[in-house]
Parts: sequence; structure tokens; C-alpha cells
Amino acid sequence: MALAEPLVLYTAKICPFAHRVELALAETGLKSNKDFVRYEIDLKNKPEWYQPKINPASKVPAIAYGGPKTTGDQPSPSSTKIAESLVLIEFVADLFPNSSLLPKDPVLRAKTRFFIDTFANKFGPALFTFQSGKAPNGAEGIFSAIEQLQDLMAPEGLAIGDGTEFTLADAAVIPFFGRMEVSLKNDFGAFPEGEGKSTWETLQTDERFARWKKYWDTAKARESFKTTFDEVTKIFYPITFS
Repeated sequence: MALAEPLVLYTAKICPFAHRVELALAETGLKSNKDFVRYEIDLKNKPEWYQPKINPASKVPAIAYGGPKTTGDQPSPSSTKIAESLVLIEFVADLFPNSSLLPKDPVLRAKTRFFIDTFANKFGPALFTFQSGKAPNGAEGIFSAIEQLQDLMAPEGLAIGDGTEFTLADAAVIPFFGRMEVSLKNDFGAFPEGEGKSTWETLQTDERFARWKKYWDTAKARESFKTTFDEVTKIFYPITFS
């Protein structure tokens, strides 16, 4: 697969939202800094040109598409600037309609979008609340959200359909599961000491979460995840879901 126009991805290693787009691009077979430009943004020291020339919200991820080829730090005014992670992964799917990212079947497309919506409205807030140490019932919100996601998953493999193809549903959730694993296993968070490790142990051993565990084992074994995730630099990112 090849891009019809130049593409620059503005991203940050630590950001799970940006990681969504990196996964989607990787799953199309595109190679970073070969088929497209990957430009790392330091979220604590963003370039002065980033907000006025790329994203008025000053967030990552963002894409500059079209126009002349650029190194990223000299964005072309003739390129189209696009932002927001879920918009961007659908944009990648539209660029590569023959990929599996957005299923051809309208029912599976709807299931993909509903899975993402459930994740955003159930799992995201539960994880953020727990991570912030503000969950009155400890990890129960995470457990409940994972059970709801399990109910929407294919019986085996990945999230949608027969579980054999990577879709936008997977791209949307995998970055957060990856950071959750690192955070809980290392007890990184404002929750009581030891609660992260015990929560992770429950997710690994309790039969209630057997389907999710199999899903996560399958997802993190994919080459697209292994080449875009670094446990050392991508520990956790303060997450808000609004």
C-alpha cells in the first residue's frame, strides 16, 4: 500500500491518543519515516509554530496531508491539517479502503463504532477515576467496564467479527490497555499502594476476565503494537475522557 499524497503525523510517544494513529498506520503496512513522516512533539515544550500552523487546540495527534513533502517542522500551508484521534484513524481507514480497519459489512462497521463508543464512555472514565485515586469502589469500575467490553467482543482473537482482522476498534483501545498494564503492574498512580498490582493480578487470574486476557495477549503480540509501544517511555499519560 502507498499514500497518494505526503503525510506528516504529529505525535508523542507518551500519548495513547496519538498511539491510536500510529497503530492504524502500521496496520496498513506503512513504515514510519519511510512512507510517511513521523514528527515527535515534546508535550512539555511544544514548538511555537505547532498551534498556529498545525492544530489550534495544540494537542496531538494531528496530521498534515497533501502539499509538498516536508520534514514536519516546516509545514506547508497547502497541506490539509486534521486532528482528533478517532477522526484520524477513520481518515487512515478511508485512505486505505481495502484494509481491514473499517469492515466492509455495515453491521460490522456499526459494531466497530459501538465498541469504541462503549470504551470511551465506560472504560475510559473508570480508568481515569481509578488512576486518579478517586474511585470510591476501587477497581470495580474498571472490572465492570471490561466485562461490558467482553460482551461486545468476538469469541476469539481480536475485537470485531470473527476476530481475525484488526479494526479501528482495536486501534482505539490497545494504547490504553498497554498503558494500563504498565501502570498497574508497577503501581503507578494515585490509588493506595499495592492496589494497582492487585488489580492487575485480578485481571490475569479471575475467570470473569478470561476473554479480555486472551484478547490482550493476542493484541500485544501483533507486530504493529511491538513496534509502536515502548514500556520505558510510554508509562502512562494523564487521561481525560469528555
